Amino acid sequence: MTPGMAPIWRGLSLRRRLLLPLGTMFIVALVLGAVLFRSFGSTHLIEENQSAARSAEQIARALNTALQSAANPQQTLDAFGRSLGTTGVLQFRHVGSQAPPQVQSSTVAGRAPGWFNDLMEVPKMGAVFPVMIEGRQVGEIVFNPDLSADIHEKWIGFLAILVSAIALATLTGIIAYVTAGTVLGPLRALEEGLTHMRQGDYGQVILPAGPPEIRRSALEANELAQTLNRLIQDNRRLLRRIVSLQDDERRDIARDLHDELGPLLFGIRANAVTLLDRTPSDKAQLDASVGDLIRSVEALQQANRRILDRLRPLYIDELGLARSIEALLRNVESQAPRLQQAAHIDPRLGDIDGLLSHTAYRVIQEAVTNVLRHADASAMKITASWQSDQLLIEVADDGVGIAPDNAFGRGLTGMHERVRALGGTLELLRENGLTCVRCRLPVGGPG
Repeated sequence: MTPGMAPIWRGLSLRRRLLLPLGTMFIVALVLGAVLFRSFGSTHLIEENQSAARSAEQIARALNTALQSAANPQQTLDAFGRSLGTTGVLQFRHVGSQAPPQVQSSTVAGRAPGWFNDLMEVPKMGAVFPVMIEGRQVGEIVFNPDLSADIHEKWIGFLAILVSAIALATLTGIIAYVTAGTVLGPLRALEEGLTHMRQGDYGQVILPAGPPEIRRSALEANELAQTLNRLIQDNRRLLRRIVSLQDDERRDIARDLHDELGPLLFGIRANAVTLLDRTPSDKAQLDASVGDLIRSVEALQQANRRILDRLRPLYIDELGLARSIEALLRNVESQAPRLQQAAHIDPRLGDIDGLLSHTAYRVIQEAVTNVLRHADASAMKITASWQSDQLLIEVADDGVGIAPDNAFGRGLTGMHERVRALGGTLELLRENGLTCVRCRLPVGGPG
């Protein structure tokens, strides 16, 4: 196969790959048969009529011998000419006669068409034998065979071979077409199954069908899908376990900060207030020092609250996801009063499990933090809704947009890993002039 034909051959379907060689073989067989008929048909005709030509020659010799010994050679010759007649294969013609001998072609039904005669290259089989009396040629015996019966016989043989070849080629083509169909069906099913596997759907079972090789491939593909599904489930369980351990660790740290650091800060502030109330001398300087101390302690308390909230949302298990998001938005309003907020929070979000609710809260928290830090936005819209079997979260703003590389920062990268651990997706998009963080989390996903 030439390099130029290779792409064309690769683009052919299986049926065409089977039928094209069969059709080519049929055409080659027809051409070869025509060449053989042309090469050996005329030779075979000559061989079939050689015995008749030799018989005509022997008759001419016998006639010349009889004329030499006859008492009346002319009378004998006339009687011989009348016995031959003018329509047979052998004819007698007098010397000087201008009329050619008449050849009566046999009226065989279904005579071969002209193109077949041209293909056969029918040879000229006639022969002329002189008739002598006393050393003088008085006539000639003309041998002019009628080949129509022989040609018709070969035409019938050619038709039989042609019809047999067409029938055989048609039957072979039908068998090839049906066989290809029995192969293509299972191959399409195998292709669809592999496509589902590539898309992450490992529950699609490929029905084994077709030849043994394809059935074995389907069974191997099903086993591969089961193995991949187990690995994905194990991976998700492991990721969920990691995320759960991280949340447990944050909860412990948050408890320590709340239980130990919080009371200490409150004690410092209470002692400073008491000191301010009980010191009578140099009150102006003392007031300033104690005021600074109180402001520092208050700032430390606010930082403590932010750290606690970053480690683990306070009271999310008690308040639920919806009220925790509302509390987060109130805090955003106090930090950025000029930022217009619009929130649509589904009240049914309180029914989802703890890990899923924590992840949803973290996604919203990280997206809102990015808006406050980087977006320079004037409006922000937050949507959290329960749609069928998934939780949809969107945080959109009208800020400066996405960086050219469209890459997640460290915060969103961590959220992306948490979302993947739950079998969800996290996208950062630019739509209709708005920057949108869109998260989809399966409700009741793999445990």
